[in-house]
Amino acid sequence: MEHLVHQFSLEVLAGENQLGRTITKARTYRPGLEFIGYFDFFPMEHVQVLGRKEITYLHQLSHDERDVRIGNVVKYHPPCFIVTSNQEGLTYLKRYCSQEGIPLLRTKESTSRFIEKYDAYMSKALAPETTIHGVCVNVFGMGILIRGKSGVGKSEIAHTLIGKGHRLVADDIVVLKKLGPDTILGTHNEKNKEFLALRSIGLLNVVRLYGRKAFQEETRIGLDIELTKWEKDSLNNELEVESIFKEYMDVPVPHIEIQLKPGRDVVGLIEAAANNWYLKQQGYSAAEEFYSRIERDIANKDNPNK
Repeated sequence: MEHLVHQFSLEVLAGENQLGRTITKARTYRPGLEFIGYFDFFPMEHVQVLGRKEITYLHQLSHDERDVRIGNVVKYHPPCFIVTSNQEGLTYLKRYCSQEGIPLLRTKESTSRFIEKYDAYMSKALAPETTIHGVCVNVFGMGILIRGKSGVGKSEIAHTLIGKGHRLVADDIVVLKKLGPDTILGTHNEKNKEFLALRSIGLLNVVRLYGRKAFQEETRIGLDIELTKWEKDSLNNELEVESIFKEYMDVPVPHIEIQLKPGRDVVGLIEAAANNWYLKQQGYSAAEEFYSRIERDIANKDNPNK
C-alpha cells in the first residue's frame, strides 16, 4: 500500500503502521448500503472510497448512530479507506481506523477522477504477467513483439525503427501483462527502461540520444513477429497468407515469420505488416480486392456486350 500513497500523493490520517497491507483487488468500492446495515454482497477485499455523498451522510448522523454505522463497516477490516475531495471533519473516522488498525488516507482529487485513475493504475499493477526474451516496439501506434534467437539482430532492427520515428518499449526482457481476455500490454521491467543493447556498440539510452519521442512506457500488443534464418523455397508465396496466432496467457496475438537474408529490408517489412494489420482491422483485404478485379475481368470477357 505504501506505493499507492506515493503514486497518488495520499495524506495518511490514521493507520500509519499498517501501510504494509497487500491489496489484491484492482477496483475500488464506495460503501452505501453497508452504512445502513446491508452486508450480503459487501466486497470487503476492495479499497473503500468515501466521497462527498458518504461523508455528508456520516456527518449528519448522531454520535451513537455513527458508532453503529461505521463500526459495522470497519469490523470487516477492508484494506483501507480513502477520503476524496480533501474533506474535513474526519476525527471520528480517524478514531475508528486507529482502533481497528485500518489505514485512513485522503486525496485532493474528486471522487470520480480518483476512482478513474486508481482503477486504471491497479488494473495494470495487479494484472497477470509474464516475461519473454525479445524486443517490444511501437510502430505506427501499434505494439509489436520482435522475437528470435540470440544474435539474430532484434535490437539492431529496433534501432533502425527508432531512427525512422518509431518507439522503443523494451529491449531484451519484455514484460507482458494481461489486461483482459483480448488485451496484452507490453512494457519494460524498470531496469531496462529506455535502454537498447547493440552488439559491438554497447548499451544506449535512446531518450538521451534521440529524445523523448524515441521511447514509450507501454503499448498494446497487436502483432508478434519471429525472425528466423533464411530457408530456400520455404516462404509462403500465396496471395493471402493464412492467419497464424501466438498465445500469451491464453490471449491470441497475430503472428508472422520473417526470414532474414542479406539485403532484405526487414524494417520495411515490419512497417508493411503493421499497416496491413490496420487495414485488416478496418475490414480491407488486398487479396480479396485482387480476386474481385479478376472476377470482374472474367465476367466482362464472358459478356462483351454488357
